[in-house]
Amino acid sequence: MTVAQQPTALNFECETGNYHTFCPISCVSWLYQKIEDSFFLVIGTKTCGYFLQNAMGVMIFAEPRYAMAELEEGDISAKLNDYEELKRLCLQIKRDRNPSVIVWIGTCTTEIIKMDLEGMAPKLEGEIGIPIVTARANGLDYAFTQGEDTVLAAMVHKCPKKGVEQEKEERNPISKLLNFGRKKEEVTESESEYVDHTPLVLFGSLPDPVATNLTLELKQQGVKISGWLPAKRYTELPVIEEGYYVAGVNPFLSRTATTLMRRRKCKLIGAPFPIGPDGTRLWIEKICSVLGIKPKGLAEREEKIWASMEDYLQLIRGKSVFFMGDNLLEVSLARFLARCGMTILEVGIPYMDKRYQKAELDLLGKTCEEMGVPIPTIVEKPDNYNQIQRIYELKPDLVITGMAHANPLEARGINTKWSVEFTFAQMHGFTNARDILELVTRPLRRNNNIKDLGWYKLVQEGAMV
Repeated sequence: MTVAQQPTALNFECETGNYHTFCPISCVSWLYQKIEDSFFLVIGTKTCGYFLQNAMGVMIFAEPRYAMAELEEGDISAKLNDYEELKRLCLQIKRDRNPSVIVWIGTCTTEIIKMDLEGMAPKLEGEIGIPIVTARANGLDYAFTQGEDTVLAAMVHKCPKKGVEQEKEERNPISKLLNFGRKKEEVTESESEYVDHTPLVLFGSLPDPVATNLTLELKQQGVKISGWLPAKRYTELPVIEEGYYVAGVNPFLSRTATTLMRRRKCKLIGAPFPIGPDGTRLWIEKICSVLGIKPKGLAEREEKIWASMEDYLQLIRGKSVFFMGDNLLEVSLARFLARCGMTILEVGIPYMDKRYQKAELDLLGKTCEEMGVPIPTIVEKPDNYNQIQRIYELKPDLVITGMAHANPLEARGINTKWSVEFTFAQMHGFTNARDILELVTRPLRRNNNIKDLGWYKLVQEGAMV
């Protein structure tokens, strides 16, 4: 009889399952709120409109800055003039809203009928006088979070270059007026807080408080952020030049990273993502090391955050978790939960870019070794039928899954948590790590409360239905 040896390195497998995930056009729900002077026009069928209504809710008191351009049978059979119809809609948007940018979101239908959105956009933006960004955020992607990746990659081409930006500022009388009378000492004093380094641009859509928090964390180390992509306003997109450093804040932005490197010749800082105290510390440390800055006080800061979360850690330490795969945040969350003392049974993920997530993968393996827990298998494009059989066999304490499988698993006595909740949670940086554990422990705390009330045992014995 031989004892099965635990794997000593990450094991990658690939199955051939379907993608059980939202459509990437759902990225509109958070991007239109992030880019305040934008308008998103989704070009698709009524099905796309129904999805957006259900996914984003109905806003009664505030009209959101997005709309559907619904394709009818005449459009799909190419009997109507697409250009004239889109021009009419964009002129109406300009008249009613006057946004700084209109973002065209392509769908599966525009792909199938080969609608040339990229060809029409430059001509039309010249006619209406508003920039148009074209993004193919269709259901052919692996995960719904990649919709943001597509939009940001398209916006990279709209980021100004230094010469153009300086010329624009010199011609802008308002900018001259605002700078008039400013003392040089004020500028020198504010700049003295930073170390002189190559410009750094961060990319990834985060709520304003979280983005401000990360900016201040880096400021304490003397790192100056030259800009965020996306910016709060389209007119404030960062200047991006050849040789600039860029760093991502989310694991699903590989297309944006590739575009920044290939099209703008930027240097990507490969680091674990700022999710959890461990990831945040290493993210800041890697940025500092690349910029030639010696970080200070990060280890103490991380230790303090861990100490403040001890009440949550006691609930999950020693328990097991299984990721079915949904939003491409799985590896980062698995690494953080492994550091919390959980055993990661499996990491399912719709798509794995091993180059962009290399630092995160390395840290996951290292963390499991340091915590003395088995190194998990990473299953790309998992087959959900096979996964459910493995869940029955492994009996995890918690399954993090897409919404489609949560209720069926719960009905079989398996604790679940919707992965989409992590997508919309504020969980980046030191101060938001507690929010991740609040989500993770909620189903476990709920069951503990039920047991305390004495119902759980009665239900298990069949005394109650």
